This record gives sequence, C-alpha cells and structure tokens, in this order.
Amino acid sequence: MDKVNGGITAQAGQSYGDLSTVNGGIDLERGASAGEVETVNGGIDAGDDVATRSVATVNGGIRFGQRARIDGGVETVNGGIFIDRGGNVRHDVSTVNGAIGLVDTDLGGGIETVNGDVTVGAGSHVQGGIHFEKPRGKWGTRWGKPKPPRVVIGPGAVVEGDLAFEREVTLYVHQSARIGHVSGATARRFETPTAPKD
Repeated sequence: MDKVNGGITAQAGQSYGDLSTVNGGIDLERGASAGEVETVNGGIDAGDDVATRSVATVNGGIRFGQRARIDGGVETVNGGIFIDRGGNVRHDVSTVNGAIGLVDTDLGGGIETVNGDVTVGAGSHVQGGIHFEKPRGKWGTRWGKPKPPRVVIGPGAVVEGDLAFEREVTLYVHQSARIGHVSGATARRFETPTAPKD
C-alpha cells in the first residue's frame, strides 16, 4: 500500500505487503502483519502481536506493543523508539534525536544513537552493543551545556557487545545486568528496581 499524503491503518489480524507513505502516520492494529513499513513525516504506532519486516521513519516516533516481531531493523532520525515486553527485533535499533526504550525485548543487532536517553529494560537482551556517536555541528552549544543522556541497563538485562560512547553520558548498570566492554563512560552500579535520579 503506497501513499503520499495521509495516514495508513493496518487492521487488526490482517496481513499486508509493504506499507509506505510520505506525509502521515502508520497505525498497525493488534495482530496485523506487514512487510516494510515506512513513512517520512509521521509516527509508526503498533499494537500487541504485530509482525513486520522492517520499520523506518524520518520525523516521528516508533512505538510497538507487546510481542512485536520485526525481521529487520527499526530506524528513525527525529523521534523516540519504544518496544514493549516480549519483543524480538533481528537487526539494529537506531535514532539520532530521541529516546530508545526496550522492555524484556531481544535485539539481534545493536543500539545506535546520538542524542537521547537509552533504557535497556528488565530482562532485555541486546546481542550487539550500544554506540553513541558524537553530535555533529552546533547541537546544544547555543543554550549552554546540555544535560548528558541517561543510559540505563536494567535488572537482568544483557548487552553482549561493546558500549562505546563518543560523547558524555550518565551510565547506570543494575547489579544483576551483564554488559560488554565500556569505553567513554564510567558505569555506575545500582541495586534498586529503577536507576537513581540524576
């Protein structure tokens, strides 16, 4: 299904091929399945038990309910990404400006971002690493020093690859979490169910 202007809704329990629009959001109702899901200006919102090949937008957030099945990656430029419990994403999750949150989700790739908080929530498993690129240009210099992003690795979470930070971040790692090599930041361990407030 191909559009230029307007949103797309994939109805509950139905199967679709690729879904693409330029100006508009895409809604995937519970149990829907689709191929590549792409928009330029708009968010992508999925209910529980949704399956897709890959998900991408430029200006908009991406949110999936429980038990998501994504055979490729999840990508946005300006917007956050959230995958709820029981999700499975085979490749990378990436954004430039926006928060990333995973809850009890298996990620076959890694997490790539520049500006935004990252939460690898309880029980999540990231087979790749976490990479924060250095911001380009004048991001944040106009209004004084920006607050560094928070990176939280929650209870029982695993990040197998390297955690590489090319910019300042605040890194919290739960005592029960397992992580790979860290460069560019110092991990602060915590024992409470949620990370301390800065």
